[in-house]
Amino acid sequence: MFLSKSMQSAIRVGIHQRSFSTTAAISTSAALKLKSGQVFQGTSFGAEKSSFGEAVFTTSLVGYPESMTDPSYTGQILVFTQPLIGNYGVPGQTKDQFGLYKHFESDRIQVSGIIVNDYAAQYSHWTAVESLGEWCKRSNVPAITGIDTRALTHLLREQGSTLSQIVVGDEQAPTKFPDPNAENLVAKVSTKTPIQYNPSGDVKIAVVDCGVKQNILRCLTKRGASVTVLPHDFDFNKVADQFDGLFISNGPGSPVMCTETIKHLRVAIDHFNKPIFGICMGNLLLGMAAGLDVYKLPFGNRGHNQPALHVDTGLCYITSQNHGYALDDRVMPAGWKRMFVNANDGSNEGVRHESKPIFSVQFHPEAKGGPQDTEYLFEDFLGLVRAEKTKRIGLQTPMDQQQQTAAAAYA
Repeated sequence: MFLSKSMQSAIRVGIHQRSFSTTAAISTSAALKLKSGQVFQGTSFGAEKSSFGEAVFTTSLVGYPESMTDPSYTGQILVFTQPLIGNYGVPGQTKDQFGLYKHFESDRIQVSGIIVNDYAAQYSHWTAVESLGEWCKRSNVPAITGIDTRALTHLLREQGSTLSQIVVGDEQAPTKFPDPNAENLVAKVSTKTPIQYNPSGDVKIAVVDCGVKQNILRCLTKRGASVTVLPHDFDFNKVADQFDGLFISNGPGSPVMCTETIKHLRVAIDHFNKPIFGICMGNLLLGMAAGLDVYKLPFGNRGHNQPALHVDTGLCYITSQNHGYALDDRVMPAGWKRMFVNANDGSNEGVRHESKPIFSVQFHPEAKGGPQDTEYLFEDFLGLVRAEKTKRIGLQTPMDQQQQTAAAAYA
């Protein structure tokens, strides 16, 4: 193969030649400052404003629009371990037939800022309407490129997630590092009034909104359920007769702040008498209502490649995760058992009641931009809901195969 002298020279000196420049002309300096004292210098490609939050990292290779709009990331500065970010741009805010966003997990960016190694200003994708930098600027969210994210991730892994600040330009860095986990972040992102989706569905599900993702709602509605999203502190026990099942969503921050939700769940475990399913924050809150404690993980589990072992079958599922807290399941309350466990660190990934149709998982079976190996859990939940509804109203119609399978699995 013929190589020009310039190409031969480039190979000899180890030059990596890109097919195009991924980064636009960026001149404003920016820095990520950690409470532990380390400073990472880079350049700004988002809003030129300072910000603060808990610095966390995700190992997801794709799905940055979904991650950035996930309410669970509220109060956090998100570090992407994938080096090149922005190369497929940002899609438009189109909605599906249920009125849910197709490409985002909420109506806006939720992170306090993002950190990348190499920002791709030139993007290419048929759904894209703007660049990542344009989106961040329009949303008033700071973003830094040129950071050694490998070194930063190693640091966060060794010392744990840490409070941090993004400082842009010549701004003076604040002397304090506010802790977002000291606030009730769930109250910030939860709906203030009930919202209904797919009202003609055959079963009615109450969703406790701790920061619910759009694709969770889609996984319920596309399977025929009517969904009513309720505020996080709404006492759903008072309207239990209006619903066939209860779902507790994901959400940001510390679960110990959600005292009202936990109080309502304690009552629901004994008296709701219908299937209950929780995801992520929902797993933590349900576990706490059952009597378990929670603890903060050193650096959390965030990414699309976390292995979760099903305790009863020994099957291992690759799951999408985004959490910084876990249930302490060393001693399970009477009537409860472990459902899943993380194959990497041994942390809890799910619990279930031994005699009632109540279960929850720490990972995200609805993963958008990640594996869908455990999406069957929505089938199980709705199978239980339909089976219980059939028994409750005394219909003689026999259960279909899905309902029989779900009922047997959680009996």
